[in-house]
Formats: sequence, structure tokens, C-alpha cells
Amino acid sequence: LFLATLTYDTLRFEYEDFPETKEPVWILGRKYSVFTEKEEILLDVTSRLWFTYRKNFPAIGGTGPTSDTGWGCMLRCGQMIFAQALVCRHLGREWRWIKGKRQVDNYFNVLNAFVDKKDSYYSIHQIAQMGVGEGKSIGQWYGPNTVAQVLKKLATFDTWSSLAVHIAMDNTVVMEEIRRLCQPSLPCAGAAVFPAAEPEPLYNGHPEEAGAGAGLAPWKPLVLLIPLRLGLTDINEAYIETLKHCFMMPQSLGVIGGKPNSAHYFIGYVGEELIYLDPHTTQPAVEPNERGCLPDESFHCQHPPCRMSIAELDPSVAVGFFCNTEEDFNDWCQQIRKLSLVRGALPMFELVERQPSHFSNPDVLNLTPDSSDADRLERFFDSEDEDFEILSL
Repeated sequence: LFLATLTYDTLRFEYEDFPETKEPVWILGRKYSVFTEKEEILLDVTSRLWFTYRKNFPAIGGTGPTSDTGWGCMLRCGQMIFAQALVCRHLGREWRWIKGKRQVDNYFNVLNAFVDKKDSYYSIHQIAQMGVGEGKSIGQWYGPNTVAQVLKKLATFDTWSSLAVHIAMDNTVVMEEIRRLCQPSLPCAGAAVFPAAEPEPLYNGHPEEAGAGAGLAPWKPLVLLIPLRLGLTDINEAYIETLKHCFMMPQSLGVIGGKPNSAHYFIGYVGEELIYLDPHTTQPAVEPNERGCLPDESFHCQHPPCRMSIAELDPSVAVGFFCNTEEDFNDWCQQIRKLSLVRGALPMFELVERQPSHFSNPDVLNLTPDSSDADRLERFFDSEDEDFEILSL
């Protein structure tokens, strides 16, 4: 059940609190009890970076839109799942945002990477313009796979975070490919995705030396995104237990997807309900103040999060995981293998050591956005109800 009333004009929220239930609440790999840890649950949720529609930001591409209301919700969900990876990378999963408390510089470095201006690594401007290469014109709605592909390309310019981003296509995670990508000292089949020449610097207020000149790290922190189709028009019930288990893993970055016509960032579950952050609220774009600080309260959802029945989930999703070290990745592989033994849980994807022979042509893996099947499925999920969305201007 959707238990929220939104009043768009005043940005007032009335949200129902968590149900009084013995069921554990899982938030991105952390287990909580509603009875004894409600404060901790809400603090964990509030600490996630929350990106919503914005208005009055600099025009995209100089002459394009100055608001993403009605079209940017999946782009904002992509920003949220990626921001969670950057928080884990630079601040740690245990980090918490407390209103009014002075935050460390790395927190503002992470936030600045997503601010609505053209020179932020993962801004709406960068995502929308990079999406043109994926066959999406500016202002067009994205599916989970498209936003994942775009974020992967943008991450190559983020030398501060120095992430290895892998998108597992065709429901298959190939361990050998990931190890090559994350261990630059190994001969790397995927090395061509990194530009040979240093890209033009993107000024985010990051210390320039942080990513460069540190020598080859033995393992580049991994962001693993797995675009999936968990049914034809509705989610297949056989996947529900497996999906729940994804939120229980300490490596969890959550899931981007939603209901038909609206994208959400899912961060956990309780009972048969998913817990999510909703980007469908238009806030004014934020400018740094005269001291150069960014007012950050509007980037944190300070009310109980939304919930919806898992059965209502659109089957087109992307699941995310973050493995900071090789040990994290090995542990993740072990958990995925154990998951295949859980009764009544149908695996959502396959984990294999090396690429199956029928994938021998690397091009087979790169489903282009205009390949007929992918396009048809994306269109099915990518239609937005403009008349409804435009009310939030």
C-alpha cells in the first residue's frame, strides 16, 4: 500500500510511520527492529542522499531545460544509487548525517559531485548530455539500464573516487571480467573504457592529488549494477525472496526501478513492503552560499520513507552492489551462491567464473538502446504521465 499524501505546491508531506511489526526492517544491508531501533532506522534513511526534481538550474547544454520535472525521475534515482556508492567509498556505510552538525569535507565533495551544474561529475546536466550517446534526447525518460550505462561512462572522469563500474548484462555476472576490471595490474580486457588521455578536469572542489599519482591500487572499489527484467508485465512472485535478500547483503546499494510511470530508489524492505526514496517532488535548485558552502538540508529526506507492496514493482529494475575490497567481492560471491540454495527463491541472475562460450563475441554483451527488444521493453517502462507530473512545477 502506498501510504503517503503529497501536497506538491507547499512541499508538505504527511507520511505514515513504520508499522508496529515483529518483522525486521532491512536498510541497505543493516537489520533493525521497529520496537527498539526506530530512531536508528530514521537516521539511517535521512542520511542517504535524496535527489528530487529541481527547477531553475542552469539550462542543460546552455539552451536546454532548466527543470527536470516530469522526465528526470530515473536520472535522479541513478544519482541516488551512485551517491550511495560514493558515500560508502569516501565516508563509509556507518556514516550518518545529523541536521545542523558540521560535516567533514569529503561529505561536501560527494554532494558537489551531484549538484545541478554542468561541471559536476554526475549532475543532471552530465547524465542528460551523456545519454544522447545512448540514444536518449535531452528531456526523454530513461529506463534503469540506460541510466546505469550513462553513469558508468561518467565514472571514468571521476579520478577522485577511482571506481571500477561493471554493468552485468544478460542476467550474468562474470567474476573473471570483474577481477580484471578491479585489478588494473592484471591484463584488462575492459581497459578500453578508460580514456587514454586525461579528460578535461571537472572542478568539484576535490583534492586533485586524491585519485592521481597514488600508484596502482591492488583493487579498485567496485560498483556492480545488474539490470534485470523480473517478469513480463508484473514481477514474478518467484523472484521476491531473492530480491529481499539483496537488501540484506552488506554490499547492497539498493535497487532502482519503480511502478509503471514513476521511478523510485529502493533502499530496503519490511515484511512484504519495499522502502524507498521518491524523487517526485520539485525543489528549487541550490546554489552555494557566499562562504562557498552548499546548503544541504534539501538533499536529505527528513520524514519516514515511502513504502509500497513488492507485488506492485515494475519488473524492469537495476540492482546495485558496492565492493570496496577484493574480500568484499569474494564475500558477495559466496552469498550469491548460498542464495541459490534458498527454497522458493528463484535466482535473478547467474554468477559464473568465466564468460560462457556463447558470449564469445564481446559485442553480444553491449545491447544497444535501439536494439528492438531492449527498445520495446524500455518504452514499456519509460512512459511518464506528463499531465500528472506537471502539477509539481
